[in-house]
Amino acid sequence: MATLKFPAQRLLLAGGFAVAIAGAPAVAVFAAPAFDVAPVAQGCVGGEEPDQFTGVCIPHTVPNAGSVFSTPAGNPDIPEVMGIPCTGHNSGQCIGLAEEAQSAQMVAPPAPVFSHSP
Repeated sequence: MATLKFPAQRLLLAGGFAVAIAGAPAVAVFAAPAFDVAPVAQGCVGGEEPDQFTGVCIPHTVPNAGSVFSTPAGNPDIPEVMGIPCTGHNSGQCIGLAEEAQSAQMVAPPAPVFSHSP
């Protein structure tokens, strides 16, 4: 490789590399293909939501089993679990009771079916 003897040559070479590095993102933006974005599905039926990537209606990934929290008639701003109000100072108790209530509502998944071909 040739040795650069003059500072101006070094500066010109370094400047050329700097311009090439700075210009690479701009070239990538204009060279990238344009993607067609599918319109988001409107009016999905109950239990479905529009997929943001494909635009079609898909079922919810997590079933809505309902909330274990309820509100008392006298003060609807404070949630309660199993009759115990969750005011903030007893948040650990509320979380524990909510987990217990949810585990009582869980239904075991069906047994797997194993099959084979002859």
